[in-house]
Amino acid sequence: MSIDSSGVISGIFTNGVTRNLAQIVLADFNNPAGLLKVGDNMYQESANSGQAVKGIARSTISGSVSSGYLEMSNVDLAQEFTKMIIAQRGFQANARTITTTDNMLGELVNLKR
Repeated sequence: MSIDSSGVISGIFTNGVTRNLAQIVLADFNNPAGLLKVGDNMYQESANSGQAVKGIARSTISGSVSSGYLEMSNVDLAQEFTKMIIAQRGFQANARTITTTDNMLGELVNLKR
């Protein structure tokens, strides 16, 4: 499978035949800042953004499709590390509680003897 800069998705079959399978359609807005955020990386058309102007890359829309590239992660690394450290500290506190309880029970058993 390959994708060219205009968004045409081509399939290469086992018999060597290459066939166009689909076309990626791009959308543009008069006011992209007016899009309504509906998720971490998802936006929705709103009255402020105007209606979507749909078209094909490099012909009716000025954008292009880049094939063979990886998008950077949309995870906030600092926030995830903070969550991991908080979880680790909670685990450490629970482990210390269990150790302290075990020591106290050991002392209690020794007092009974």
